[in-house]
Amino acid sequence: MHQAETVIRPYKGVKKVNWSEIKQYKDLLYFMVLRDITAIYKQTIMGFAWAIFNPLFSMVIFTVVFGKLAGIKPGQNVPYVLFSYCALVPWTYFTNSLNASGASLITTAGVFSKVYFPRVFIPFTPICSKLVDFSISFGILILFLVFYREVPDMEIFALPVLIILMVITVAGLGFWISALSLQYRDIKFAMTYITPLLMYGAPVVFPSSLILEKFGRTAFFFYGLYPMAGVIEGFRGALLREKTIPWELVGMGYVSASFFFLTGWRFFRKTERYFADIA
Repeated sequence: MHQAETVIRPYKGVKKVNWSEIKQYKDLLYFMVLRDITAIYKQTIMGFAWAIFNPLFSMVIFTVVFGKLAGIKPGQNVPYVLFSYCALVPWTYFTNSLNASGASLITTAGVFSKVYFPRVFIPFTPICSKLVDFSISFGILILFLVFYREVPDMEIFALPVLIILMVITVAGLGFWISALSLQYRDIKFAMTYITPLLMYGAPVVFPSSLILEKFGRTAFFFYGLYPMAGVIEGFRGALLREKTIPWELVGMGYVSASFFFLTGWRFFRKTERYFADIA
């Protein structure tokens, strides 16, 4: 009886997507995501409550500092609690998954340098596993909407479009950062400072309408090239009656997010043949 052999040959340029290989290893991706979920909260007292505590604590701080002290007005009938929490749910997912995805090749170097499997699974694993935390935080957001008697309008059905944009953005940046971090370890440390700076560029603590008021329509339009601006304002528009989804921001966000994803995928696939050598 002859055993099947798998031959792995070197290649030049960008490796094409082998969909049959992805299908063959799909169970591995499932167990990698499951392991990532359980490993995060293993031997913790609060467990999945940390997924609630993180955005909830930030919401309290932002409400006191920016809502009360700075006097930022999100709208006449919009409590700052809802205004900030609608932003913090997608933003917390973005930062947590981006940091985990960016460092994924470094933390799993001992695995992929010994065993073959599709390397693209590595940065994609935390992107999938962090959706569990996102779902828990979103559940708390629903409770806040009920408490404040906020009934969303029909724009709530646009949430899948916004979630897809959020995931594409993280995936594209994750491909770039994970591949670069393995070659240049300074990037891992730089992300500690870059991520908080990205928050102040996103409309987390302020409404994006301030950009429109201060800098005009053209600047507001190009502000959408920051994909998370469309995601955050889109969440507010989908869940808060007084807000509407700024589709120009969402549309521009899809343009830049698609660029990050396609170029990040290409760069990752082009450099992955060196990963085992430099890990």
